[in-house]
Amino acid sequence: MNFATGVWVPLLLSLKVAGWATLINLLLGTAAAYALARWRSPLRELADAILTLPLVLPPTVLGYYLLVLLGRRSPFGHWLNGIGIQLVFTWQGAVIASSVVAFPLVMKAARAAFEQVDAQLEDAARVLGVSETGIFFRVSLPLARRGITAGVLLAFARALGEFGATLMIAGSLPGRTQTLSVAIYEAVQAGDDVTATTLVLITSATCIAALLIASRLMPGKIRLRLR
Repeated sequence: MNFATGVWVPLLLSLKVAGWATLINLLLGTAAAYALARWRSPLRELADAILTLPLVLPPTVLGYYLLVLLGRRSPFGHWLNGIGIQLVFTWQGAVIASSVVAFPLVMKAARAAFEQVDAQLEDAARVLGVSETGIFFRVSLPLARRGITAGVLLAFARALGEFGATLMIAGSLPGRTQTLSVAIYEAVQAGDDVTATTLVLITSATCIAALLIASRLMPGKIRLRLR
């Protein structure tokens, strides 16, 4: 494999994996965050802790859980295989691994943003006859968008650099499942310092850009402007 292929193929694959993982987390993370922010129950913090686990568990542990869940020997994995869906050692499996690892970053940021939305505005919308769905899309979501966007950018950076869980469930198949972080590991093991350095610089630059944008979007306090 030449230098250009060794750099561009894992870069494009990583962008695809991180892009899909970010989209999944935008939908699921925002929904979970809104539910937790509005749920009044003693079990709310327990649910939050369980959903935050991927942030603190070692990636290899998450990868093992995913292998147990999605492998052919598990009931769910056997069912998926029966309908022609194979996730282990595929780029789709890498998407799932990246989604699970990065999920808490969207969920935590979005929950904080939703909790800062003035409840009186939501109540006013209810008085005016707006449905709960309308309140979410017309009041809560627009006011929380900066925090959600910041969480999404953090999740994208995390998904782009995911290594442990991805290697466990997707492996390292050049051109198929070898993402940037896995390609860096393989290049170091092969003594290809030029490729490893190039991939490290690309990954670092992309993640720094995402973090800088996220830091500007992360609201310390949501300011409401009434016109």
